[in-house]
Amino acid sequence: MTALITRGELRTAIDAGTVTVIDALGGEYYAQQHLPGALALTRDDVDAQAPTLLPDLNAAIVTYCSNPACPNSGQVADRLTTLGYTNVRKYREGIQDWIEAGLPTERA
Repeated sequence: MTALITRGELRTAIDAGTVTVIDALGGEYYAQQHLPGALALTRDDVDAQAPTLLPDLNAAIVTYCSNPACPNSGQVADRLTTLGYTNVRKYREGIQDWIEAGLPTERA
């Protein structure tokens, strides 16, 4: 099971530039809005794109999707861990929680 990260911890890490954030929704959802600096990476693309997008297996990575009911962030996190990434966490509450807290998002 993937370790979790809180909104506050994630915001601090984003502000400090110490984390790579992965939007597990991708597509139009990513284009409409995503967390600051997030990269789009869906479950179906992990194997092909992770080595290029995430070359450091020890880098801090956080996955997220829409909300706790969305399985995408957990699936992407699990696949990354299987591929050898050692510092993967999940923001379970997702972008819905981020927006409800009034935090900034970006568009593609």
